[in-house]
Amino acid sequence: MSFIRSVKSLAPLMDRVLVQRIKPESKTASGIFLPESTLKDESAGNVLAVGPGALDRDGKRIPMGVAAGDKVLVPQFGGSPIKIGDEEYTLYRDSEILAKINE
Repeated sequence: MSFIRSVKSLAPLMDRVLVQRIKPESKTASGIFLPESTLKDESAGNVLAVGPGALDRDGKRIPMGVAAGDKVLVPQFGGSPIKIGDEEYTLYRDSEILAKINE
């Protein structure tokens, strides 16, 4: 999407959550580099931005389950991928987020 210049200019709507997946480590703790074929897609990500929440039947906002800055567990597939420059992000619905990781 060449019209989006920065991820900071992207504001999710309704119950959408903007997540950047955490890239898997390509080196072990002892310093051994792993081949790309052995690296799996990481299912954890960092929440960069959240929408205001969906509306219920009465027009009241349903609070979001996560906030910007949270670390979350996301499904392996799904969401709407977005590429800005060389970076990849994904938009999920709040209900698609599997878990919040408390550290």
